[in-house]
Amino acid sequence: MKRKLKLVKWVLAIALLLSSIIPVRIAIAFYQTPVPQAIFVLGSASERMKFAAQFWQYHQNLDIWVSDFPWNLENNRRIFLQYGVPNVKLHLDGRATDTVTNFTTLVEYFAHQRLQHIYLITSDYHMRRAQAIATIVLGSQGIAVTPIAVASQNQPSESMIRVLRDCGRSFVWIVTRRSAASFNSRLR
Repeated sequence: MKRKLKLVKWVLAIALLLSSIIPVRIAIAFYQTPVPQAIFVLGSASERMKFAAQFWQYHQNLDIWVSDFPWNLENNRRIFLQYGVPNVKLHLDGRATDTVTNFTTLVEYFAHQRLQHIYLITSDYHMRRAQAIATIVLGSQGIAVTPIAVASQNQPSESMIRVLRDCGRSFVWIVTRRSAASFNSRLR
């Protein structure tokens, strides 16, 4: 029992340290790059893809990254092509299995591309959780986010329990570089 308590204390200490560094990194990113450099769309809804394609019409200098399930990628590509987004501007990634992995699978690529500020597009009911995860995962790498919410039809906002759960999972990822789900052999 003492060992578990000690582990919990260490995890909390690390989370506190990280949560104090992340806002500083985000502030620096906003200062250095006040205008977003790319568009990041969370998948699983064609309305998001259509919205992002229309949004791109006013930001044609930006590349678009889409994180979605593998089976949705070709449909997503067709939507973007219908709106005139060239393939060279479109980056589709099918490695994510949930909202946390939408971010963790691409954050290193964003950092490698030296992106410091991106637009985040997702549904309005999903934005609170997505933005919280983005703040932790992307913010830990010095990447700021400007949220753009897609209106949905009478969807209630996701619960605070889901938001807090995924914030915890995001901190676990920062420390271990593993999704919390990967620690549970039944979920693999």
